[in-house]
Amino acid sequence: MQLFFNSVLAFRAIRTNKLRSVLTIAIIGLGIMALVGILTAIDVMKASIYSNFSSMGVNTFQITSDILKKKKHKSGGVNVTVVDGKAISWDDARMFKERYKFPAEVGVSFSATDVATVQYRSRKSNPNITVVGGDDAYLTVSDTKLEAGRNFSVAEIQMGGYVCILGNGLAKKLFRNKVREAVNQIVSIGNIKCRVIGVMEAKGGSMMSNSDNKVIVPILTARAQLGKSGDSYLISIRTANVNVKDLAAEEAEGVFRVIRKLPLGTENNFSITQNNAMVEIVMDNISAIRYAAVFIGIITLLGSVIGLMNIMLVSVAERTREIGVSKALGARSSTIRQQFLTESVLISLMGGATGIVLGILLGNSVSTIFGTGFVVPWLWIGLGFSLCAFTGIISGIYPAIKASRLDPIVALRYE
Repeated sequence: MQLFFNSVLAFRAIRTNKLRSVLTIAIIGLGIMALVGILTAIDVMKASIYSNFSSMGVNTFQITSDILKKKKHKSGGVNVTVVDGKAISWDDARMFKERYKFPAEVGVSFSATDVATVQYRSRKSNPNITVVGGDDAYLTVSDTKLEAGRNFSVAEIQMGGYVCILGNGLAKKLFRNKVREAVNQIVSIGNIKCRVIGVMEAKGGSMMSNSDNKVIVPILTARAQLGKSGDSYLISIRTANVNVKDLAAEEAEGVFRVIRKLPLGTENNFSITQNNAMVEIVMDNISAIRYAAVFIGIITLLGSVIGLMNIMLVSVAERTREIGVSKALGARSSTIRQQFLTESVLISLMGGATGIVLGILLGNSVSTIFGTGFVVPWLWIGLGFSLCAFTGIISGIYPAIKASRLDPIVALRYE
């Protein structure tokens, strides 16, 4: 009951000094908005990163020529150095697929070009299409589904057939959103004419690549028409059960070391890359950004504490006579103290609520860039309200104590 009474008096005081209260609420709101907005944006980016890496499947790993070396620095982030290992040749990839006997799906692919132009009749794409040479396991290991058509047949892979599978965005552009009409049509990929046998489902763009602006051709066709002597191939392995992925990766490392004829005790000149390992690298760097955001938010809130304390001290000075009347009528010092403390906390929470709503909207505006869903950061909402309550208490405790210690006789004579 006492809390309700103090809250009513606090609202009355806030309405009496509308402009001053609004400015104070705005200062606190901006600080919370910056903090919650940045942290929400980080959560959106994390969701996008997990989505991008999981699109390859949590039970998938790759053998690549790039070697990732991690080194943590004092600020908490991680420096990642990419060292070029020995390129994975076509013979290396082919021999691995023949010798790897672990119960898993093995796919071999390589990026033939990233600047291709695809044409159907008079309609052309921009010269930014990625052409990937892949085998019949490519769709499985990359967790890619088809909206129309079929996968490569064994004969088309072995004979190097002139067929292709289009990305969804590319098919929509060339066939005016009628992707199913693309099947069995002839398109030109640079100087190569291929028959479309399938269209991939839409995956959308990401920080890593745009899967919808891609065309897949049989790997032998890509090698013959677009391949270069220094091309490095990517070997992707997908296990049926995620629980055996580590065992499958160890087996793959052993087989590939034998193919590379690496002596015992020497380091690998290739890398076994798992999606969760790359996520950890990115998450470590994002954590450093989060700490910086929290630090900036705390500095902003310190400014809010000073501003709110100043406002409350002014309020005590303006209401000295009111305090004297209350004490003369029998109000205790604790009641006066609680009244001013409630007003301070209430102003702070109103600013915090405004800042949290704006921060969530600001942070989720990033989701339109990364194509993720709306994120409600409950942890940061709780943190924001807690910080606001703490800010209100710290800012109001000294003015409240000062008000409660006023001599009622002196206060009544105050003009």
